[in-house]
Amino acid sequence: MANFPKDRFDELPDDLQRVGAHRAPARRGRGWIGVGWSVLATLVLVVAGVFALSVINDDFRLPFVQAEEEEPSFAPIPSELPDAEPVVDPEVSITVLNGTPMAGLATTVGDELVAKGWTGASLGIGSRANAADRDIDDTIVYYSSAELEGAARGLVIDLGVGEVRLSADYPNSPITIVLGADFRLSAPTEAPEG
Repeated sequence: MANFPKDRFDELPDDLQRVGAHRAPARRGRGWIGVGWSVLATLVLVVAGVFALSVINDDFRLPFVQAEEEEPSFAPIPSELPDAEPVVDPEVSITVLNGTPMAGLATTVGDELVAKGWTGASLGIGSRANAADRDIDDTIVYYSSAELEGAARGLVIDLGVGEVRLSADYPNSPITIVLGADFRLSAPTEAPEG
C-alpha cells in the first residue's frame, strides 16, 4: 500500500463527530423510517392501480365490495314465445351445408328439398357445400329474420329432424341448413312390381 504525505485534511479536531469526510454515526431506529416510506409508497401504488382498473374495466369488481344491483332497463322476455306456423315457401333462397363426413350429402338433401317444392325464387336451392366443421352433431336450420321462421319450421318438418334458430351467422343466405350427424337420408321408395 502506498504512503502519502500528510496534509491539512488528515488533521481533524477531536471534538468533531464525523466519520470519514461527511458521515456521522447512524442513529438508532433510523432504518424503520425507510421501511415505513416503502410501505406507504406500495399502498399508494396498489390503491391507484385498483382505482384505474375499475375505471377502465366496468366488469372489474372487488369481492369484498358490494355493488348495488341495477334493475334491467328492458322488459322481460316471456318464457314461451309463440311459434310461427310451418310453411313451404318456394320463394326463399336456401343454403345447405354438410356438417357430416358423408360425401355429397348437401347435394342430395338439396335435390330432395327441390322435389318437395323448395325452388328458392327460381334459383332452386342456393349453395350446397361442406360446412367448415365436419363433425356437427345436431341439424340446425338458421333463419336470418323473424318473418322466415315459418319457412324454417317447414324445412325441419321436410327434413324430419332438426331445430330452428334465429341467427345472423350466415348473412348471405336468408335460410341456412347445417346438416348434422342426427340427419338420416330417407330410404328411396320403389314402385310396386306388377
